[in-house]
Amino acid sequence: MAFHFEDLLEDLGAPGIAAGVGLVVLAPFAIKAAKPIAKTLVKGGIVAYEKTKGLFAETGEVFEDIVAEARAELAEEHTQKVLSASAETQPESS
Repeated sequence: MAFHFEDLLEDLGAPGIAAGVGLVVLAPFAIKAAKPIAKTLVKGGIVAYEKTKGLFAETGEVFEDIVAEARAELAEEHTQKVLSASAETQPESS
């Protein structure tokens, strides 16, 4: 079933046509009224993005610090094992 504009006009009747014309006439005013709201929403989104970006950067730095500390501890444990093994294999001097 194809859409026909004439069928729409018949189905809506006079009140529907008046509403359509009113919508066309009032649309520019509605757009002007909605612009400040849209701008406020965009500004809020930008602020949220910037705060989130900073939070992720800070979280990344904390994670990098934890990884560095873990690697340092692993290196220290490895060094202790090597020194212990080397002390056990060396003959005692009398």
